[in-house]
Amino acid sequence: MIQLGLIRHGHTHWNRAGQIQGRSDIPLDADARTELANLRLPEEWQTAHLCASPLKRAVETAQLVADRDPDTIQALTEMNWGAWEGRKGVDLLAEPGSGYKHIEDWGWEFHPPNGESVSQLRDRLAPWVASLNKDTLAVCHIGIMRVLLAQAYGWNFNGPAPFKVKRGRIFVLHVRDGQLEPGGDPVRLVQRTATP
Repeated sequence: MIQLGLIRHGHTHWNRAGQIQGRSDIPLDADARTELANLRLPEEWQTAHLCASPLKRAVETAQLVADRDPDTIQALTEMNWGAWEGRKGVDLLAEPGSGYKHIEDWGWEFHPPNGESVSQLRDRLAPWVASLNKDTLAVCHIGIMRVLLAQAYGWNFNGPAPFKVKRGRIFVLHVRDGQLEPGGDPVRLVQRTATP
């Protein structure tokens, strides 16, 4: 069995404004850099293989909490939100006929205009998951995490999610014979000023 830990990148100014980022390469904001500089990986995760989405916000998060450069993995790039990148979800919900939905109503075939469906994202991630051969820590995006967690928990983007993706935590999955399973409660990143 392999352990796969998932960390969501820190805040950007688009996150704070409620804008959809997708593949737009928006960097961390100054507050996020300060917050993340005060956090580190728990001891049990410090020797795991470190990888990240190639987008700046994920790479920099990995560097700040792990004190080393991650291997960048193209498959971990956030879902392509096409024509909705830069838009606010609240505005799209208020726009008649936009097609935008709350996540509880997505299903696997939810598809932004000129973007990537949730099932396409799942299929893009599958070869990377199958290739894992050691404990791995991936710094990535909420879309990536939702798809991997959905598979582990058997959630089909229909109804309330059985998990909440929060920052400053490692969401642990077990990879067994190429299949994802829940790995217990999320593990908090450690304050650097805290006594071990």
